[in-house]
Amino acid sequence: MDDANGPVVFTDLEQIRDSVGKHLGHSAWLTIEQSRIDQFADATGDLQWIHVDAKRAAEGPFGTTIAHGWLTASLLPVLTGQIYRVQAKMAINYGVNKLRFVSPVKVGAQVRAGSTLVDVTEHGPAVQLTVQTEIEIAGGEKPALVVESLGRYYL
Repeated sequence: MDDANGPVVFTDLEQIRDSVGKHLGHSAWLTIEQSRIDQFADATGDLQWIHVDAKRAAEGPFGTTIAHGWLTASLLPVLTGQIYRVQAKMAINYGVNKLRFVSPVKVGAQVRAGSTLVDVTEHGPAVQLTVQTEIEIAGGEKPALVVESLGRYYL
């Protein structure tokens, strides 16, 4: 991570509001190994050759296997958990406003997330955070994924 002190830990609504518009930091780099891609393929039933057939993929458009876009998206909890955390009684993944798979993640690539708190709104007993996150590829010109995610927290 960028910050050796660990993730930003939000403890109250005022602290969250004060962080709107601020970049919260980056996760550590994570290497995408073929075993992870294969396990995701098995779990989802998406066995398309560009993901699981190294020999055929070597002759394909990317020159190697690539991670599923949804595999990249599924890394959000582990990566963003290194960036920020909300101390709450309960948290709910409320979905996404926008999600784009910008660039393929080739096997062996390293990825990391960077997050910015975009908005906070109150919803009854919960607060909803809107967070924009980009999953970067080491050495890549464009991110792998850009997402605006929603989380509801019962403080």
